[in-house]
Amino acid sequence: MSGAAKGGSQRRRRYAPEVFTGLIEITGAVESLEQLGDAIRLWVRAPHVVQDASLGDSIAVNGVCLTVAEFNADRTGFAADVMQESLNRSALGQLGVGDRVNLERALAASARLGGHIVQGHVDGTSRLLERTPSKHWEVLRFELPEQLARYVVEKGSIAINGTSLTVSARGEDWFEVSLIPVTLRDTTHGDLAPGDVVNLEVDILAKYVENMLAYPKAGGGFDPTKVEHYER
Repeated sequence: MSGAAKGGSQRRRRYAPEVFTGLIEITGAVESLEQLGDAIRLWVRAPHVVQDASLGDSIAVNGVCLTVAEFNADRTGFAADVMQESLNRSALGQLGVGDRVNLERALAASARLGGHIVQGHVDGTSRLLERTPSKHWEVLRFELPEQLARYVVEKGSIAINGTSLTVSARGEDWFEVSLIPVTLRDTTHGDLAPGDVVNLEVDILAKYVENMLAYPKAGGGFDPTKVEHYER
């Protein structure tokens, strides 16, 4: 699934908290980063996504679910506090002023699920290894972190910087996605260069399956040896 920019009235009311589709609505720009010791306050210019937003709403920024804490004076942007846990697990701390970011508001309860279920809970980061252009698409190869490898399968879904994408190929320590021009244009993926760090969120369904296999019987207790078995 290619995460192209999406809009529409379905997304503008009654958001389901912390549920996204990976279909990027628009890109915004980092306006400032305020250091708060063990956190940062991130200001993002995003006129489109704040038009009907309220304080406390959820907006995914490069795939990280953040809470709107404040609006700027002319209501063209918003601020969100990023705690240390999010900084440790994501690449948000590497952003700089002027950087483009992918944005998606939380899914409206009545809207179509056009991508896949994305929670905005980043599982880790990866680096772009190489880009291979073609006439009508481009293949991006990313490193595959060992702790996430068991959740990544060919033709399965993965969220990269919040964009719902299909894994087109994978190896022992890498995976690839194939992107069409509209995805490259309307998301930050067109800006990526080898070595750039991105946020990854694997398919939550895969993690639930693993967890259920570790609990083979109702009321039976957690068996960590089964998880270790599947990791091998």
